Amino acid sequence: MTHSTRWLGTAGALAAASALVLTGCSAAGDTEPSEDSAGLTPVTLQLQWVAQAQFAGYYAAVDQGFYEDEGLDVTIAEGGADIVPQDVLASGDVDYAISWVPKVLGSIEQGANITNVAQIFERSATTQISFKEAGITSPADLAGKDVGSWGYGNEWELFAGMQQAGVEVGDISLVQQAFDMNAFLAGDIDAAQAMTYNEYAQVLETINPDTGELYQPDDINVIDWNDEGTAMLQDAIWANADMLADDEAYADQTVAFIKASIKGWIYAAENPEDAATIVADAGSALPAGHQLWMTNEASKLIFPSSNGVGLIDEDAWANTVDIAMNTENETGGTIITTDPPETAYSNEYVQQALDELTEEDVDVMGAEWAPIEVTLQEGGE
Repeated sequence: MTHSTRWLGTAGALAAASALVLTGCSAAGDTEPSEDSAGLTPVTLQLQWVAQAQFAGYYAAVDQGFYEDEGLDVTIAEGGADIVPQDVLASGDVDYAISWVPKVLGSIEQGANITNVAQIFERSATTQISFKEAGITSPADLAGKDVGSWGYGNEWELFAGMQQAGVEVGDISLVQQAFDMNAFLAGDIDAAQAMTYNEYAQVLETINPDTGELYQPDDINVIDWNDEGTAMLQDAIWANADMLADDEAYADQTVAFIKASIKGWIYAAENPEDAATIVADAGSALPAGHQLWMTNEASKLIFPSSNGVGLIDEDAWANTVDIAMNTENETGGTIITTDPPETAYSNEYVQQALDELTEEDVDVMGAEWAPIEVTLQEGGE
């Protein structure tokens, strides 16, 4: 495994749903990774959704050559509604996958032997938003309201926050929310699910019929699950647990992959306009302004980092597991019924990547990083 690196300096100096063709990709079940004609090891990363700036760091790492510097030829496979990243990884069809921790915990309990090797998003991006006139300022206020949720594993922070406030699922009218904000804007949903980097911006990119101007943050109440204590860990890098244990080359490759990915996220945070363009050029259909907002907001979920980008906080992990075991959905079910195995996460590989980056004077904390101001336009243009 090649471990040559590109000098990055400190962070302040850093300048739908169809899979990409997996050409030259080594199968995750191979014990000896093959090399391409350039001497690079082919690697495939499975995303949990289509190309968008939620994944800007990985696209930036490809574009800027950070993976190549680590001896890797990385192909990014887009996700979609019919693709479960952790299942694709567990089946051996890709080398790594991006997915939320609560969604993967359920798959692990069902037999998927995979490991969280880097918790890239330190904070949750899931919120529940409402217009000010609805008077919804806390989870307790959701009782008796029409409450939207996408489902598909996105609902658990909402349910945990409600139940912590003494509101059961049966106390609300649960609305199956489409992956847009149309029902909310039409008044059919009192409180809608919205990611900070996507759906929240969709509302702010819409004309308020009462004013003739775009909706403003002051028009909206936001319930942030980070503030409520029911945030769950989201985008993480997952690897094959069997291969981590049995294949030294794969373990080394995992360190290299994490290291280059962190470089990509640092680049995206420090160069959001360029990163947004990189994602657009990779095939994202989102408008330019919305893409820039998403890049900037995704960086807020990472920086400043408490312990180093990707390091898995034990308390945050334990809180996610606790919610997964004890929060009930509308049928009384929970995500998992027993504690996950020890192999469900490991800081071994990300710590090694962070140590190598620190030795190269790369700022892996981003304590001085600050987001840019993004001015949204109608329709996200």
